[in-house]
Amino acid sequence: MSSLPKLNFGSTLGLTHVGTATAIIHLPDVNIITDPVFSPADREWTLGEHTIRTTISAALTLENIPPIDAVLLSHEDHPDNLDEPGRQLLDGRHVLTTADGASKLAPRSGVRALLPWESTTLKLGGRIFTITGTPCVHLPGGEVVGFIITTPEFGETDGLPNAIYFSGDTIYLEELAKIKEKWHVSVALLNIGNVLVPHPEGGVLQITMAGVDAARLFREIGADVLVPLHFESWAHFTEGKEGLKEVLEKEGLKDKVIWLEPGAKTKIV
Repeated sequence: MSSLPKLNFGSTLGLTHVGTATAIIHLPDVNIITDPVFSPADREWTLGEHTIRTTISAALTLENIPPIDAVLLSHEDHPDNLDEPGRQLLDGRHVLTTADGASKLAPRSGVRALLPWESTTLKLGGRIFTITGTPCVHLPGGEVVGFIITTPEFGETDGLPNAIYFSGDTIYLEELAKIKEKWHVSVALLNIGNVLVPHPEGGVLQITMAGVDAARLFREIGADVLVPLHFESWAHFTEGKEGLKEVLEKEGLKDKVIWLEPGAKTKIV
């Protein structure tokens, strides 16, 4: 931590990595969770002609996570982003997700759809948070959304509001460089893993970022700190921690990456 840049961020911030793309964002009196998955190792799901399997158990269970105020759900139709225990967590909470996901998760009253570049507000812990959707491209025809979180307490950098960015499952997109025009990303939580699936027309299709893609996106949005997510825990991820670490160091980002210990709260600011 000592080699990381000092963040110009007006709030305390902690992160806990539960597993896969599941992280708890700890802010004063507020806990926000991303893509909730809590399954143990060796669970299997069949998706069409393919089977996906967990290889590492979630570091925490529903019983030992802190109270959750809001859920940022990039998409609800893949069990490595929302499993059965994760669905239980959605009941009675603010949930932001895709339009298709919001329809499928009805009639939960707290679920809202958020389109790319659309913003909404949530009152959490007595403060107003603005959440903006970001574009994602995952499987052809599928809906996925990323999220930018801001609140006045985060402060500003060079006249832009400081933000936390959660990418959701996506490949690298040039359009995401627009983020730096409106926000200063203090912390970027990026879903990586270099997931490859058979292409409908032959060959393979990349559906999540590889380390080199994450490094490019990180630089282009001008973020301060990169927090890798979604790089282990499932058999279909092709770029685990050691390979990803090597790539990010080669890309010159060693001193800008925070590796979270699963289940342990890490103080960022």
